[in-house]
Amino acid sequence: MTDLFSPLRLGAIELPNRVVMSSLTRNRAGEGNVPTDLMVEYYRQRASAGLILTEASPVCAEGHGYPRTPGIHTAEQIAGWRKVTDAVHAAGGRIAIQLWHVGRISHPDLQPDGAAPVAPSALRPAGQAVTFTGMQDYVTPRALETAEIPGVIAAFAQAAKNAMAAGFDGVEIHGGNGYLVDQFLRSSTNQRSDAYGGSKENRARLLLEIIAAVTAAICNDRVGLRLSPVTPFNDISDTNPQATFDYVVGELNRFDLAFLDILQGTGGSPQEQWLPFDYARLRAIYKGNLILNNGYDFASAQQAIASGAAAAIAFGRALLANPDLVERFRRGAPLNQPDYERLYVGEEKGYTDYPFLPA
Repeated sequence: MTDLFSPLRLGAIELPNRVVMSSLTRNRAGEGNVPTDLMVEYYRQRASAGLILTEASPVCAEGHGYPRTPGIHTAEQIAGWRKVTDAVHAAGGRIAIQLWHVGRISHPDLQPDGAAPVAPSALRPAGQAVTFTGMQDYVTPRALETAEIPGVIAAFAQAAKNAMAAGFDGVEIHGGNGYLVDQFLRSSTNQRSDAYGGSKENRARLLLEIIAAVTAAICNDRVGLRLSPVTPFNDISDTNPQATFDYVVGELNRFDLAFLDILQGTGGSPQEQWLPFDYARLRAIYKGNLILNNGYDFASAQQAIASGAAAAIAFGRALLANPDLVERFRRGAPLNQPDYERLYVGEEKGYTDYPFLPA
């Protein structure tokens, strides 16, 4: 019987098990948003997961929206990530980087030359940005000109090439959670009147052009995608998410990607997971490997794999607090609980100091 411990091939990436580490922002990068030796240890500790998806990594300077998030757009960042991938591979693991552009979820304090963040439309999000000087209200972003969009696409393609130079096994394009690609996809944040706005086909155009560019740059069998059809995170929504994402997922089939990673529900607690959205319909539409994400425990993950609802399951908080999660699942051992106060601060505290099971 196929279960969480069964091997799996995701495109060109061979996994020893079906436990995937979900992308988790941790805000521990060093000067210049360069990965640090502490980050090397953090990822090395979790190399027993079938596949690690790194924290989101901005593809360009304008793509940053939080302090101390490691980029993949400078030589120093590439060299820093190379230390991470070398350590993970030496420990027998596989690792893919999540490619990110935050769009309007930023602040001039985090942008080159103090510029306004960019977005599909000049709509100010509710809420506050995390900056080096504390929380500040979001500002009204600048709508991207149509002529600027090829530059955004090129940044994703170059970042994918940079990821290969850094030794990653693959990349995951971040198309969810209310960031730039998702801002184009969703009707609440995209009020454009050009070829990238209006209909669901037009709103999906940026995502599909990014996928085409990234797969041309590094080959489709090392490219995955994250989507989050109904999460309201970062003040985002869609008038008809089922129609929007049925269309998007159908279009993905022509790319034959390594995987599609779907965040179910709001991204909050497990009780919020099953909102009125037909994920089984996406499974029926999509012909490739599907990773499901949000609120799974060992039993529900096993059931999803055995039923064919997913090829693999991504765990976030559980792998954050349990670097040896696969072994804990094998033994039926209790799990460490996350230190929520140190998710984004604390250096090694709440980061690399979670206990392992005794040998």
